[in-house]
Amino acid sequence: MTNHTTRLDHVVLWVSDPVAAADFYESAVGLEPLRVAEFSEGEVSFPSVRVNEETILDLAPRSLAERMNMLPGSADSAGHPVNHVCLSLPSAGFDALLARLETRGVPVTDIGHDSFGARGKAMRSFYFRDPDGNVLEARHYA
Repeated sequence: MTNHTTRLDHVVLWVSDPVAAADFYESAVGLEPLRVAEFSEGEVSFPSVRVNEETILDLAPRSLAERMNMLPGSADSAGHPVNHVCLSLPSAGFDALLARLETRGVPVTDIGHDSFGARGKAMRSFYFRDPDGNVLEARHYA
């Protein structure tokens, strides 16, 4: 990749308790939490979790929605959920995530096969919800 390639930087998920959400994404999903202490101390507006070296998920409290005024009408649409966010993992990471979710009693869908994504058809995939109802898909390609 070059520095001129468009990349996904972050996705904002609306959550009721950002600290609890960060804990879920760390313990159940295996993502690194960022700025949780700073959020708890009131120094930043929200914590995040790192997906990879280039992408994070921001865990924004729903109370922040009323302050979304970057464009006219933004506050009216802020807080609405996206359909889902997909995490692409290596095969072993996929299996480890599935095991962690099942250990914690997080419901998951049946394993799907050959669903289309950014890199073509995925070998396996499944969906699950975080504690705030955000839907995530996990998949691996090879």
